[in-house]
Amino acid sequence: MRRDRRQASEASGGPAFWRARRYLRGKSIQFMISTSFTLVATGCMVGVGFLLYAQFTSALKNTMLQENQQLVNQVTLNVTNYTRNMMRISDSMYYSAIKKADISEPQALEKEMDLLYEANRNSLISIACFTEDGAWVASSPVSVMKPVQVTQQEWFTRATTTMENLHFSAPHVQNLFIANNYRYYWVVSLSRVVELTRRGQTSRGVLLVDMNYSGIEQIFSRIGTDTAGYVYLIDSTGEIIYHPKQRLIYSNLYQENNLVAAGYPDGLFEETFHGATRQVIVKTVGYTGWRVVSVTPNSEFAFSFSQMRLFVIAVVGFAVILLIIVNSFVSSRVANPIKKLEQSVKDLEHGSLDLDIYVGGPYEIEHLGSTIRSMVEQMRGLMREIVREQEDKRRSEFDALQAQINPHFLYNTLGSIVWMIESGRYKEAISMVTALASLFRISLSRGSTIIPIRNELQHASYYLYIQNIRYKNKFTVQMDIDPEIQDFQTIKLIIQPLLENAIYHAMEMMDGDGVITLSGRRCGDDVYIEVRDNGLGIPQDKLAVLLTDKAGKSAGSKRGSGIGLRNVHQRIRLYYGEAYGLEIESEVDVGTTVRIHLPVDTGGRAPESGA
Repeated sequence: MRRDRRQASEASGGPAFWRARRYLRGKSIQFMISTSFTLVATGCMVGVGFLLYAQFTSALKNTMLQENQQLVNQVTLNVTNYTRNMMRISDSMYYSAIKKADISEPQALEKEMDLLYEANRNSLISIACFTEDGAWVASSPVSVMKPVQVTQQEWFTRATTTMENLHFSAPHVQNLFIANNYRYYWVVSLSRVVELTRRGQTSRGVLLVDMNYSGIEQIFSRIGTDTAGYVYLIDSTGEIIYHPKQRLIYSNLYQENNLVAAGYPDGLFEETFHGATRQVIVKTVGYTGWRVVSVTPNSEFAFSFSQMRLFVIAVVGFAVILLIIVNSFVSSRVANPIKKLEQSVKDLEHGSLDLDIYVGGPYEIEHLGSTIRSMVEQMRGLMREIVREQEDKRRSEFDALQAQINPHFLYNTLGSIVWMIESGRYKEAISMVTALASLFRISLSRGSTIIPIRNELQHASYYLYIQNIRYKNKFTVQMDIDPEIQDFQTIKLIIQPLLENAIYHAMEMMDGDGVITLSGRRCGDDVYIEVRDNGLGIPQDKLAVLLTDKAGKSAGSKRGSGIGLRNVHQRIRLYYGEAYGLEIESEVDVGTTVRIHLPVDTGGRAPESGA
């Protein structure tokens, strides 16, 4: 029945509900409280942030379009002032000079033209007057014409076909006159029909005012927008007068939608050009028919929107973080007693018994903490008892191994003394007994298990003296001990068994060619003492088990079965740890090296037991 109800619930709620339930099942109270409040508040803030983002983006787009509109108005005003200045110069020349002068008189107009040119030379390139049939009348500041058909010039034909209007041309290179500096400028020409007087007779003529095109460039270059949008200028037919990428357009490397823009009325439009959607603002310059066009790609709005989006995300993120901190603080205050008790239990799980179990909070939590504290106290007592029992056991094992050394060596030495006495070598037997007494005096070490390496080496020297008496002329001994290690501490009776092993295994059959080398050195935090011989060596199959319990079983009761080496190895590891002990290297017919590996012990370690 329970399974059926659960299956029905899963079918109604879906697997996602159960996964969420299983995920939350093992979470803490603090997590549940902080998470639930954070999720609810975050959802509300995200909703509010989305609404604010929508309002801000709409307002931002309108603001940017208004700024573009103001920019277009300002540019239009500047271009209007530019064209009015041209018209003012033309009117001044026509009404103040041409109407009053008789062109039959030499230099009748040149003086007035020179004065007008000097007053406007920063923006003016030239002023010229021609008759109806294209004959040159006067000009300033140039006076040498090229062989050009004036009547075929566009500015001339437009002026003569529509006489009552002023006509502005597209930008072009001034090609009528030979300049004094041999430079040719881009100009915008203003032409108009005028009445010329010659000896009382009037006829038609054309007045030409060439303004410097750089004036228009300066108007648009001062816009200085840092965005992807731009502003350009066209005439009434759509021909480009100014464009920031004009050279690229003339080189067919860039295209503009100028012909379509010429058909737009003044206002704001959205168009798609070459797959990109953009906002276009059109404004007509009075009288000239020129049109100022502002283009702003929608990607520019998207960039601004992305900045606004990042700002909203940053604000919402900061609010969420602040909310998480506040919720965590509030939830920690609510769940603090449970959390402290939970942390105490976690430390207890990691094996730490030296801790103070938290007791506090509501009655139930306080009672639970008191119970756990009592349990921990009982566990501490049991652990101390177990540690004490294990320590006693380890000391007993160490003392037992230590006790094996003296009888083992004493048995072999007394056997040598008996052999000497039986052979009549009484003086040597007396020397050996004296050396044996000195050896055992050092071996007892006033009951200490830990002695300086210096004393251990002296003990080894007495042992070698005893063995040299027995095995006279059988082997020689070489010693290479670093003086630095002699004051370090070691457990006693670890070198003599190695020397005994080398003598019994390698030297007995050498007949004077045997060499035993005893060396010692420090390497970092470790001390190494080596006993090396040039004997027959140990086969690899025996070498592999020499320090294990299998060595004694495989060798039976033979002399040199390895009990001494095993004993030293086990005592070192019992006292200093598994990382230390003996290392044996051997090669048949070459020799054997037994290496003692000890830590640097300066005497801080307390003795384990008495001897």
